[in-house]
Amino acid sequence: MFTSQLKDFEMAFYSMRFLEELLGKIPIVHIDDACEAHIFCIENLSIRGRFLVASSYVSTLDIANYYLQSYQEFHVKQKYLDGPKRDIKWASTKLADKGFAYKYDMKMILDDCIKCARRMGDL
Repeated sequence: MFTSQLKDFEMAFYSMRFLEELLGKIPIVHIDDACEAHIFCIENLSIRGRFLVASSYVSTLDIANYYLQSYQEFHVKQKYLDGPKRDIKWASTKLADKGFAYKYDMKMILDDCIKCARRMGDL
């Protein structure tokens, strides 16, 4: 989904846009952080309940702008540069308050998406 704007894959993009419309921002997490969060919770017996594991909250416009700035070799079509311009602040600190630290931010997650897509031959 995160490379849909680069590949002009409208169905994946509009699925992501739907999530953005529903939630205001898209919660994202690197797979390594998600795995580490599960291990962290298993190892800490005092932890109970549900946790939203998300290191960043982004819009489709944030993603497109990052690709435009960091990957000039790709062309992001104008239709992906329009969208909701809401400034919604999400916060999910429940896990961090228990002592968990995320290792990956939005830029690192998107960079790894590009690396993976190139490795798989999608880009």
